[in-house]
Amino acid sequence: MADLILVQRDGAIATVVLNRPEKLNALTRPMWKRLGAVFTELSADDTLRCIVIRGAGTKAFAPGNDISEFTTERSNVEQARGYGEDMRRTIEAIGACRHPVVAQIHGICVGGGLEIAGLADIRICGESSRFGAPINKLGLVMAYAEIGSLISLAGEAAALEILLEGRVFDAQEAKDKGLVTRVVPDDQVEAEALATAQRIADGAPLVARWHKKFARRLRDARPLSEAEYLEGFECFGTADFREGYRAFLEKRKPSFEGK
Repeated sequence: MADLILVQRDGAIATVVLNRPEKLNALTRPMWKRLGAVFTELSADDTLRCIVIRGAGTKAFAPGNDISEFTTERSNVEQARGYGEDMRRTIEAIGACRHPVVAQIHGICVGGGLEIAGLADIRICGESSRFGAPINKLGLVMAYAEIGSLISLAGEAAALEILLEGRVFDAQEAKDKGLVTRVVPDDQVEAEALATAQRIADGAPLVARWHKKFARRLRDARPLSEAEYLEGFECFGTADFREGYRAFLEKRKPSFEGK
């Protein structure tokens, strides 16, 4: 499966590629498993500062799961539960990734593709990109683990609109719903995604990880503990903070080391 989920490294930025262009990057069960393993590995790598996830080519991010696999992998409730467990683990691995994640979205981004892209922190697509989750036409349910990112981005009302109608809609509507962060001309998607990743990588990596951690924690309605509250000030004890404010005073670009 290594050739179906590629990892390309450029300095502090890793690009994860759903690499099945002949099938528009349709996802298979082994791809889901490998994708989760890749994100677990990358999350543990302190030399990383940003991850870009994309589909191979420019026709599709991913159209969802490969329907031809259903007869062998999802033909009954028991099989579907096993398949769903693999998807759940991968969704949790991407959602728990410590590093910022940028989704570079070309073309079609529906179903499972939308679920994966929705887990990214910043989502950039082209003007001709198309979105949706037309699984009602297959008699399928978006299970609890899968529906979370959709609701967190679009809200319950819009998520239900997407699921109940099963419509495929354009990039502007996706932006209006909060599913994407930025819409650019199709031929600028890659450049914009990589420029975004570089801006993130140029920032203090510990700060980026803290911001992701705090944002995730605030989804939980429980009151913050005293230790959690105090963690918000630990950045003032880092070498990166000292470098940052010195660089600001000296009117130069900071050089952060993640310490």
